[in-house]
Amino acid sequence: MPDAWLIAVVFLALSFDFINGFHDTANAIATCVSTRVLTPGRAVLMAAGLNFVGALISTKVAVTIGKGIVDPSVVTQQSVVVCALLGAIIWNLVTWWMGLPSSSSHALIGGLVGAVIAYGGSHNLHWGGLTKILLSLLISPLLGFVVGISVMVLLMRLLIRVPPARINRWFRQLQILSAALMAGSHGANDAQKSMGIIALALVAGKSGQVVIHPWIILACAVAMALGTSAGGWRIIHTVGTRIINLKPVHGFAAETSAAAVIQLATHFGLPVSTTHVIASAIMGVGASKRLSAVRWGVAGNIVVAWVLTLPVCALFAWGCYSVVALLT
Repeated sequence: MPDAWLIAVVFLALSFDFINGFHDTANAIATCVSTRVLTPGRAVLMAAGLNFVGALISTKVAVTIGKGIVDPSVVTQQSVVVCALLGAIIWNLVTWWMGLPSSSSHALIGGLVGAVIAYGGSHNLHWGGLTKILLSLLISPLLGFVVGISVMVLLMRLLIRVPPARINRWFRQLQILSAALMAGSHGANDAQKSMGIIALALVAGKSGQVVIHPWIILACAVAMALGTSAGGWRIIHTVGTRIINLKPVHGFAAETSAAAVIQLATHFGLPVSTTHVIASAIMGVGASKRLSAVRWGVAGNIVVAWVLTLPVCALFAWGCYSVVALLT
């Protein structure tokens, strides 16, 4: 019979994936909803379907999460993984309630780091792998901003003689494609994080290889799609309307830029924050017009949430494990 802690890991990992889905729905569809290219219902349905498809594409990120942060043979208690997930879930729910687009990736990695430190100390962490992951999380938003501003400047130069009405008509259609690409990219990177956590729990305390079994892939893909279908309207409002005023051409530029960065990271097995990347791409698109086009006060609040996510989730997970250790 499966261990109760393992059952708890699978349940919480799928719950995290579901929450990640509705927390990060905005990543794929906020821009096309705010520009009224798609109705909210159709946009959510498209995002859910393509999140599911994207989650089936690759397992490179899952393997990175499963063995890149901590050696599975060192973590002999699956309760460590349970507490890591609890820390991430708590933070995701808090930021969702506040309407802040924080990073589920930062939340999960912070939770795992905090739980492992509480369990056996920081020497149990793979600092080389963790450094690579943290660098990818730091560089990807900067890359999203740079690519976003570059793509928008290029489009502005190419379309300088085209009437605005025609531009709007063209990009209302093209933005559906860019939103679809963003939704698939989100599923391809984010769903894999829960896959890696479940795989880590399956080999906890053993010297075996981290294997992403087909049932893990399918379960996480379904959980992500169901969460996305629930929608995260608070964050959709923040990302889609409160950073800058978007038109279809801006939405297309932001989504295409963000999807390109996320696909590149997924190809190399690097977990990135899709939330950070799309938000920074939107900021870059806005800044291409003029710096004042970006509502920097709102952007500042988002950045604060980004900075706090990893250490706060580590603290939450550390506290959860401390309580578990006292009770068991």
